[in-house]
Amino acid sequence: MWAQIIKTRVKPGTDQELMLLMDQFKAAEQPDTGLLRSSLLRDQSDPHLIYMIVVFESEDKARAREADPRREPGLQAARETMAKVFDGPPEFVDLTVLAENTF
Repeated sequence: MWAQIIKTRVKPGTDQELMLLMDQFKAAEQPDTGLLRSSLLRDQSDPHLIYMIVVFESEDKARAREADPRREPGLQAARETMAKVFDGPPEFVDLTVLAENTF
């Protein structure tokens, strides 16, 4: 498995738009991209700091998904929302999943 953490700051008062953004990402998703799950998290000590965690079957599938033209129409709306919500560019951290436990 492969994962990515996206760290970004959001503008004050944009919680509703942030939820819209997650809906837009979900609507743009296509079958068989290898995406297993995604999570949206807020830093408890800094409410304007947001993390998104996405987990994929593999990095190869994640990279192929990035270039998938089927997602493009839905991502256009998401990009517009990101421009309204994000306070600066996001940071990306690529990770190899070594182990995972579910309870």
